[in-house]
Amino acid sequence: MLNSLSGRFLILTTVFVMLAEVLIFVPSIARFREDFLLNRLERAQIASLALLADDMLADDLEAELLSNAGVYNVVLRRDEVRQLMLSSPIPDQVTHTYDLRMASAWMLIRHALKRFFTPENEIIRVIGEPVRDAGLLIEVTMDSNPLRMAMIDYGLRILLLSLVISIITAFFLFLAVRAFLVRPIKGVVGYMQRYARAPEDARGIIQPQAGVTELREAEEALQMLQTQLTQALKQRERLAQLGGAVAKVSHDLRNILTSAQLFTDRIEASEDPLVSRMAPKLVNSITRAVSLCESTLAFGRAEEPAPTLTLVRLRDVAADVVASEQLAIADACVEIVNDVPEDMVVRADPEQIFRVIMNLVRNARQALVAANKPGSISVDACEHETDWRIEIRDTGPGLPPKAQENLFTPFQGGVRKGGSGLGLAISSELVKGHGGQLLLKSTGPEGTTFEIRLPRGDGTF
Repeated sequence: MLNSLSGRFLILTTVFVMLAEVLIFVPSIARFREDFLLNRLERAQIASLALLADDMLADDLEAELLSNAGVYNVVLRRDEVRQLMLSSPIPDQVTHTYDLRMASAWMLIRHALKRFFTPENEIIRVIGEPVRDAGLLIEVTMDSNPLRMAMIDYGLRILLLSLVISIITAFFLFLAVRAFLVRPIKGVVGYMQRYARAPEDARGIIQPQAGVTELREAEEALQMLQTQLTQALKQRERLAQLGGAVAKVSHDLRNILTSAQLFTDRIEASEDPLVSRMAPKLVNSITRAVSLCESTLAFGRAEEPAPTLTLVRLRDVAADVVASEQLAIADACVEIVNDVPEDMVVRADPEQIFRVIMNLVRNARQALVAANKPGSISVDACEHETDWRIEIRDTGPGLPPKAQENLFTPFQGGVRKGGSGLGLAISSELVKGHGGQLLLKSTGPEGTTFEIRLPRGDGTF
């Protein structure tokens, strides 16, 4: 209850109302003290009127008048003459004198707070103006304790009233918050939960209804997100179905082409000059078609496991790649150089990073062989503050503009004639699985450079 939004509003409202009442209490208690003292002056003035009516009063009557006024003596100044109108013994000396005629608001507040927090009884003198112009000033002497007790009683009543007001205000605000905020928010949460259970069901998409501007904006944003996600899920489902159909077609087509490949092997043995001239082209075309079908099937089945990250000596991985590719170089004038520092250690999956580097080196080697010119390939690496960077550079002819546009897109980024374009797409996915990036750093007539970035920390750059 108290951890809910409406419960928090209930608590905060009570606290803030009480805080506001405290700020109101300070000047009000000062005002109460002033009124209390003015009332004592007025009562003392009324008591002194009896003496004006009769110059001689009995001691008992004078004591009763002073007791009713709540003072020890009364001094009235009339016609520039100070007269002790009523008097009685003062138990102690006067400690403070307060003149209410010229007291500022700040002075009244300061004196009130000081009296409120002073428990000892003191004898105080209070000076004020008589009511109805009955003289120039009136002065009384009195105990401070009755004033303090009256202020405490007034403060408790104010506190109780403030508490009642804050509880009532908080209760009504609690109801308002539940009606205008909590209920719409719960509705949004309900739509989200319903959509999560069945995202393909269009009935789970929220329909904005909130009257509060901010909540309506949140509902509209959620509606847009759900709509786009539903469309993406439908498109993904259609692509999955299409991928299944392509896999079946590729499987059957591969079997057909394999059979055709067996026949072309026999055709190559024919002594007919025309057949001998055309057979190699036919064999190459069928071989490329079989390779494309196998690549398509392999990519369709690809479910790369999450990388098992360990500390890997990168130079050893690069050495394995160089050793494997040198076997395929044969008589081609291509040099592969391992420039990775001896002590270079990276956090990666050794098998997956081997496949990525192997793919990039093989692509570079095939590009150089296809260009029919000597060249070199180098594997280098360096360490930065946030990541490790591995570069594969070649001196080949560079990538054509069309290949650069769809470099990491399956079946579209192929550079070599007859290639499927899956190698770079798979390599990019493997690097992303490490939280890194595979980038084309540069390409042109002087050569091509790919860069692998592996994060040293949490995968952010």
